[in-house]
Order: sequence, then structure tokens, then C-alpha cells
Amino acid sequence: MATIQLPGTLTALPPLSLYIHIPWCVRKCPYCDFNSHEARTAIPEKDYVDALILDLEQALPLIWGRRVHSIFFGGGTPSIFSPDAIDNILSAVRARVPLAYEAEITLEANPGTVDEARFTGFRDAGVNRLSLGIQSFNSRHLAALGRIHDESQARSAAEIALKTFERVNLDLMYALPDQSMDEAMADLRIACDLGPTHLSCYHLTLEPNTPFYRTPPSLPDDDTSAAMQEAIENVLAQHGYQHYETSAFAKPGRQCRHNLNYWLFGDYLGIGAGAHSKLSFHDRIIRQSRYKHPASYLQKTAAGEHIEREQTLEPADLGFEFMMNALRLTDGFETALFQERTGLPLSIVDKALAEAEGKGLITRDLSKIAPTLRGQRYLNELLQLFLD
Repeated sequence: MATIQLPGTLTALPPLSLYIHIPWCVRKCPYCDFNSHEARTAIPEKDYVDALILDLEQALPLIWGRRVHSIFFGGGTPSIFSPDAIDNILSAVRARVPLAYEAEITLEANPGTVDEARFTGFRDAGVNRLSLGIQSFNSRHLAALGRIHDESQARSAAEIALKTFERVNLDLMYALPDQSMDEAMADLRIACDLGPTHLSCYHLTLEPNTPFYRTPPSLPDDDTSAAMQEAIENVLAQHGYQHYETSAFAKPGRQCRHNLNYWLFGDYLGIGAGAHSKLSFHDRIIRQSRYKHPASYLQKTAAGEHIEREQTLEPADLGFEFMMNALRLTDGFETALFQERTGLPLSIVDKALAEAEGKGLITRDLSKIAPTLRGQRYLNELLQLFLD
């Protein structure tokens, strides 16, 4: 007899990734709203590594037997930790969960916190992909952004990274304070000449609860920002980079596997201060978050209380949750993936899909749904349809 899938049940679990949060940085940037904290005193590196390992052990019952396909060290500034600390974390992970063959292991780095020996140490620990927060190759713009590195350090760090790692992402930002179109294109030309396998190009946004939000700098107007975005996309296409996600561009076959798993509504276990998780079970999908402040996280994890919040996603929310991720992909997603990852029929979002198609925000057929160029440009408007 054929098995009948009930609404809201999963027949198979999605791929699982592991996110590891390192919350400290040398200096908090005025635009940053991430859970990061200036290292004004000595960082409790060993205590934090021990807490991460304990956090992972406490989470094992939720992921028991599942293979981890990618690991991502995010921050903060993970490169502020020593290679030995990263090695200890990865050794502990390997001893507790099965890793997929050639799993992607990414570490975020700040050009002001690294040198050749440090990069080599990270590589020897098992990191096989580096994400370098360049932001700009212009010292004036770097100073305006509150970065701790200058133009020469940005170039040097990128060159060392590209010699050390086969897969390197460079983060760039545009629409910076008083940035001209020529200056934005100069940053892009330098990045393309360096030839990383992946580029992330972000529009600077003023996020609440940041110094830039409270005291906004002089930014390019909307028309100039839009022109920068279009020019960036055109130049990167000419250099062989595929625009596969809102802000992500990659050489063929070099997309970030970890982030792709997020966007395709895969699962991820997040450990570390303020880390978030999304985990699927056959009858439910849950989200969790850890305590944000490092001191609270260390204390609560030691007491076995590492989870600050946990919720089970309601079926009514899953349509938006899925689309919020999958519609960031420029090529969209296979229609069958919706039911595979949510346990619900695609028909529950038929009304929103029809409206989005009528507004020219998506294209769809029986096998695929994808945002149009207009849908990519007005992603918030597109996603709003799945909330109404």
C-alpha cells in the first residue's frame, strides 16, 4: 500500500549545516547590527571553545545520526581566534558528528587580524574556504566604515588568502558614504583583477540600533545606488561570475554551499552566543536561539541552559519562511522542493503566487518558480505577498 503524506509531515529531512558563532571583534563597525562585541579586555578563548563543544554535545539528541554537509564560522570576527582554537573546535566537531566527504568549511576573516602564518594555520586546521571582509579597497571609505584595515592591508590579505585557499570569497560594499560611481567601479575592478572564486556585493543599509542609523552619513541617492548595482552585475557577468543570489556572485561551481542550504530551506544547527538554528523533524520544524551576550552564553551553557528561545513553526508561517529564503535565488527553485522542505502542498500559496506572477515579480511553470529581474529588484514587495 502506498504511503500517504499527511499535510505538515516530512518524508525526508533536508541537508544539515553547522554554524559556529564567534562574537568578538577588534572594533564594532558603525553600520553593523550583528551580535558582535568589541574585545576591550582579553578574550576568554579557551572558555569559549569549551562552551562551544558543550553546546554541541547538548544539541546532539536533536541531530543524532545526521550528516553535516557544511560548517561556517561567522561573527564577529572568527579570525580573531587562534588557529589552535579553530583546530580544537573542528576536532571536537569531527569526533561528535559525521561530516560529509569534502564538507565545505568556511571561516570569516578581517584583513586587519590576519597574516600568512595565521591563514596557513586555519587551512591546516581544516578550513577550506575563506570569506574575507574587504568592504572596500579605498582607505577613505574604509575609515568612514570604521574598519581597522586600510587599502594596502586589504590587498595584502586578499593576495595571501588567494595563495593559501582554493576557495575565497571577498565581501564588498557599495553605496558607501560619499562614494561616487567611479569609486565603486574601482573597488570592483581591483576585486576582479584578484580573481576570487566568489564575491559578495552588499548595498550599505542603515540598520536600527547602529550608530549609522542614529547619525546617518551622507550616502548616494537611490538612483545612483541603483546604477551602481546594475553596473556591478554587468561587470561581474563580463568577468565570468554568475549572479546566483541577491548579493552573491560565483565562478561556475563555486557557489557557497553553506548559504545555498539556507536559501533552499535546509537545516542548520547554530552554536555559540546568539546563534540561531532551524531544525526539521518528520512532524515539525523548530527554530532556536542561544543567549546573545558572551558572558550569559558561557554561564547558561555551563548550566545546561544554552537555549534562550525555541518555537515550533506554524503551518501558516511556513509559506513565507520558505519563500523568504528561496526567492533570493536568481534561478529560483524546483516546485517540488516546497512540499519536500515544508511538508505542505504548494497550493497553500497559490493566491500569493498568482498575484506575484500578475505583477511581473515571478515566472513559474509546473517544474520551477523564479523571481524576475523586477522581482529581484523589489524583493521586499514580492515577499510581502506571502505575508498578506
